[in-house]
Amino acid sequence: MNNSIALKTIVKKEIYRFVRIWPQTLLPPAITTALYFLIFGKLIGNRIGTIGGASYMDYIVPGIILMSIISHSYSNVVSSFYSTKFQRNIEELLVAPVPNWVILSGYVSGGICRGLLVGIVVALISMLFADIVVLHPAIMVSVAVLTATLFSLAGFINAVLAESFDDISIIPNFVLTPLSYLGGVFYSVDMLSDVWQKIIMGNPILYMINAFRYGMIGVTDVDIRLAFMMIAGFIVLLTGFSLVMLHKGTGIKN
Repeated sequence: MNNSIALKTIVKKEIYRFVRIWPQTLLPPAITTALYFLIFGKLIGNRIGTIGGASYMDYIVPGIILMSIISHSYSNVVSSFYSTKFQRNIEELLVAPVPNWVILSGYVSGGICRGLLVGIVVALISMLFADIVVLHPAIMVSVAVLTATLFSLAGFINAVLAESFDDISIIPNFVLTPLSYLGGVFYSVDMLSDVWQKIIMGNPILYMINAFRYGMIGVTDVDIRLAFMMIAGFIVLLTGFSLVMLHKGTGIKN
């Protein structure tokens, strides 16, 4: 009973944190999405034509939605948990009879909520530019939730290991952003040369975006089963690593 109360408290705090400053957390993705569709969809899309039987505008919508989910689920957890460390509020959790899995679940749930809420906002904006009928809603929702979970965990690990505010911006700027743009958001793998096709297939975000795209418009460059296995495998790996770090007090107790 105490664990459920602690979990609800952390989740409520995390949700209130980003909802309270919605002009900074929810409004910018809407503006950025509109610019993406205007520049890439309207201006460039007319010259490209169709990809996999779908118009270019319809093709880029799933990738832009999932890219927003990735970045905001990650940034919510990394900024929130590191701020807790920096302000020494983490000590209250450490001395409280709260299991590590509750702490992890609370912060990750907050990241999932923000990622999915931003995804919904971006999806609503996309409806102004594209007329998409979701073909496989169960796959689309599953990929969105699993991807938000994965990158919330990644954000938690980054926050635990970070020693300064500069450390929490390195991964998003130099890892997540390049991998997202190279993950097939704006193009199909078939449009690349053989060498780049082999290189790009090593990008795990490519599989997530294509699985999400398949759920929305039925177009994919990868095996959907492999994509789900990869996402689930990373979630298990990062969950275990996060719990081990909390148990040892890595980056928290020292």
